[in-house]
This record gives sequence, C-alpha cells and structure tokens, in this order.
Amino acid sequence: MLLVLVLAAASAAGEEAPAPTPRGADVPTWYAQAVARDDAGLNVTHYWSRGPMLRAETVISGHRIVTIVKGQWYYAFDALSGRGWAIRRDAGAVARDAPERRPFGNELQVLLDQGAEKVGEEMLWGRLAEIFRITDERGRRELWVTSDDKKLPMRVEVFDRRSGQTGSTEYVVWDASLEIPDAFFEPDPSVELERLEFEEYLRRSAESGSAGVAPVFYADLLHARKSE
Repeated sequence: MLLVLVLAAASAAGEEAPAPTPRGADVPTWYAQAVARDDAGLNVTHYWSRGPMLRAETVISGHRIVTIVKGQWYYAFDALSGRGWAIRRDAGAVARDAPERRPFGNELQVLLDQGAEKVGEEMLWGRLAEIFRITDERGRRELWVTSDDKKLPMRVEVFDRRSGQTGSTEYVVWDASLEIPDAFFEPDPSVELERLEFEEYLRRSAESGSAGVAPVFYADLLHARKSE
C-alpha cells in the first residue's frame, strides 16, 4: 500500500460532536474501481460512498478486507475470518464530514496541499487529462485528473525516494448514478467487532506495531490529517 502511505498523513484533535448524515436524493453517491500496482503485486479496490459515508473492499492474499466509515465509527474487518475493529473516529476527522465531500478519490486536493502544480495535459485512455506533479525530499507524486470541473483522479503514480519503490493506482471506473441505501454502510451483524476508543487504538498500534485483525487503510478518515 505504498500509495496510501505516501499520500496520507494524520494527526489527532479534540472531542467534537459529529453532525448527522443528511438523507435525501440530494446527497451524492459515488462508485469507483481502482487498480493498484507496486513491487508487492496488484490489487483491486471497490469504493462506494453516500455523502461522507464510505465502504471499500479489497482482497489481499484471499482475505476480503472491508472498510466502512459512518458517523463516529471506523470499521475495518476481514470478511473471511469474520473479525475486525470498530474504532471511534477522532473528532477532527468527523468534523470534516460533509454531504458534498467525497470520502475517497481526493488525491488532487492532497497533492495541492503538499505543493503540487499543474505541469501539462495529455490524452489518457481517450480522454483529455490534466497532470499535476510534486517532487521533494520524499520523492515524486504525479496525478492525472479529468479536465472537467469534477477533476476525478484517473491515475496516480508515486516514487518513494527512501525505499526506491514506485507504485501506481488507476481509477478504471467512476459512476455517480447508483442509489445506495444507508444499510450498505453497516457491517454484517455476523462479524465479530472489537470496539475501541481512538486513544486505545493508538496505544495498541504503537505497542504492537501491527495492524491487528484488519489493516487501517484510510488513516485520514480515522484521524485528522496534518497540513503540509
């Protein structure tokens, strides 16, 4: 998960009550399919969102890892073993939730915050794409987005200078026409979830240095990202 490690950074914030998730046809829904490649191999991730709610699924070594983010809770579980976490989200992350803010596919804003600049345009998969790039002591991050006002990510490429590894992610499908019910953003009742407060999750992660029963892939949705 080179791309996640390089693009995401996070920090903690104080307690704050979350806003309820609005209901209604005006809340946007999104589906995307992304193919990631790095030195470890290839994996495919499916993303669904309704407003700020997220469900993501990816298969790693035969294990279907499901992430659900809804309100105060960040769920990460292994659908094969039926075990996982329910971690209370940091208030700083919850405070960023908004009906119009898609919880995934926001690489352009992340790179702009890091200082990326537009470096050109080119045709990608038969469509005009704008290219943004940043090169610094960490390496190089390059992003292709659609040239319309949505600026949807099409391809992300990351070179990590420290490890010498290069990883890429391609968003091969985008769909904003699906009707997705709230129930889709709930874990299956048969899954055994260990509930943790945010501070307890941080303590365990620091002590063990491991992801536990299921990895946390989207750290910026669990705790607030630092400005860069």
